[in-house]
Amino acid sequence: MKKMSDPQQVTKILPGREWYLATLVMEILVEGDPRNVVHRNLFLISGCSPGEAYCKAVLLGQRGEMAYDNPAGLQVRHRFRGIADLDTLIDGEVADGAELAFEQTVGLPEDQIRGWVRTKEDLCKLHRPSAPESYVPDYSSNDVVVQAAEIMARRDPGADQN
Repeated sequence: MKKMSDPQQVTKILPGREWYLATLVMEILVEGDPRNVVHRNLFLISGCSPGEAYCKAVLLGQRGEMAYDNPAGLQVRHRFRGIADLDTLIDGEVADGAELAFEQTVGLPEDQIRGWVRTKEDLCKLHRPSAPESYVPDYSSNDVVVQAAEIMARRDPGADQN
């Protein structure tokens, strides 16, 4: 666990630095499955320039690369594919209600605007995958699954005896 004073955990903006939003593209490949799973991950990065923010975003992506076995014993690889977007934070500071970014569209029909707006109930639901689990390649970590099972067994030692 990182200490709160760790500079990678908490960053104060110094004069001459800005906040950037970086969208990193990560590809997940499961051995023997022709399909890939692609994540677009949004990161908040500070830097003195777009070039510095770019370098930090690349480093984050590279650090996210890993390989492990899933519960079926198949190798899973996470590959950093690149940066999709790097935007300067609009308000310039991180605070409750700060505008992070915007997108502009001209001439958008009313039905598309209504389609973009979702209800409170839809937005407040727990996010669950929309496709059945069998549809998505199993990129879970066998080590994590085994550790979770061991923790659960320690909590309820009689559970495995049924």
